[in-house]
Amino acid sequence: MTKTRATITAVGHWVPEERLTNADFEKMVDTTDEWIRTRTGIVERRILREGATSDLATNAVRATLAIRGITGAEIDLIIVATVTPDMFFPSTACLVQERIGAKHAWGFDVSAACSGFPFALVTGAQFIENGTCRKVIVVGADKMSSITDYTDRANSILFGDAGAAVLLEASGDPAAGIVDHILHCDGAGEKALNMRGGGSLNPPTHETVDKKMHYIFQDGKTVFKSAVVSMADVSAEIMERNHLTGKDVDWLVPHQANLRIIDATASRMGLDRDKVMINIDRYGNTTAATIPLCLSEWWAAGKLRKGQTIVLASFGAGYTWGSVLMKWTAENAN
Repeated sequence: MTKTRATITAVGHWVPEERLTNADFEKMVDTTDEWIRTRTGIVERRILREGATSDLATNAVRATLAIRGITGAEIDLIIVATVTPDMFFPSTACLVQERIGAKHAWGFDVSAACSGFPFALVTGAQFIENGTCRKVIVVGADKMSSITDYTDRANSILFGDAGAAVLLEASGDPAAGIVDHILHCDGAGEKALNMRGGGSLNPPTHETVDKKMHYIFQDGKTVFKSAVVSMADVSAEIMERNHLTGKDVDWLVPHQANLRIIDATASRMGLDRDKVMINIDRYGNTTAATIPLCLSEWWAAGKLRKGQTIVLASFGAGYTWGSVLMKWTAENAN
């Protein structure tokens, strides 16, 4: 019996118009454009002043549905990967469901930080492959500006706001779509990357606000060391498990956290830079949105083509990390 594969049939994204450049940060904190570029690869990032994560997600989903030529009424399931939900409840997926008119869909949020999209993608794929759903929307969206301390010289320069979404449908081709995945989490990384305030451990109080516990905390050096090893290792592992070499991979789609981490992952996989999707210079780290944002831009530009082999790779708070192997099946966007 032919195995049903979940495959991406459309992808879209949405980013705010406002840009926050390195020159802007030179006026805000003790830093320079050269320092930021050298250590991160970031030049500018997008900022959403008015609105919330649901706005980023909804606009990205609408773009995806328009590309596929369908309405929200045809969607069975919505999964939103985010660490900046509009509120604890209802879920951001519920808000998106109502706004796109997906009256037949159910949904939920996934919290896996910068690995949120691969985690949500693999989860959504299960519902396609077991025949429960025919059309699943998977979104990566984060308004990171809402939890960023813009007096924090080390972390404030890293993050931006964006939303991107993919539509999953079934394929009868066993070599198509999502072929394999490896996902991990390790709670030992909790102390190095977190947001302490706002949850049941530290409910909002004047004290938690005064201590800036509602902002991102990151031990940059510790996280960098773990990310370099974990993201590179899991990407190499999925290649080895599927008997692939660098020559067999058309695109690496890495989480856009730091250009040095991206380069280390590509090097471990035996890939040249021209096989790596990189847009960190224009958007910074948009957390759950980085990977689908790359997919959307490359597909729209005609550089991501049907039949190509791609590897998604991520590392985030938790720690969470993973890799997904895919055969791209969506027809060329142009």
